[in-house]
Amino acid sequence: MKAFISRYFSKHSETSEEHKDSALITHYYKAKHDDLFRAVEGLFPSPSEIVASSKERGELTVKYKGNRRAFIVVTIIMVRPFRTAVDFSVTTDSGGPVDFGYSRNLIVQFYQKLDSQFTTVDPS
Repeated sequence: MKAFISRYFSKHSETSEEHKDSALITHYYKAKHDDLFRAVEGLFPSPSEIVASSKERGELTVKYKGNRRAFIVVTIIMVRPFRTAVDFSVTTDSGGPVDFGYSRNLIVQFYQKLDSQFTTVDPS
């Protein structure tokens, strides 16, 4: 019950190594850091605005403007050669205290797009 409430009655979602929701577990890709960084930048076409971009730190901050507005922080870290981790933190900018799963679903969509472009690998 708690997982259901936190999934749909929150306005923030983020991924992590050991998340209770299997869709929000950190994804690892067999790719170079620069290639993955460019692909992540491509996830946010106009009218979304990339506010800050730091390849050195592997961080991208975005004001997302889709069906709803959201503030997104993406972390892209190369943990080994050709093994790069991608994490998302999404906070919706809705008028109310909940987004009914929009932030979670946005992360799932981003991962699906990256999964179609790059080979996923096991984190271990």
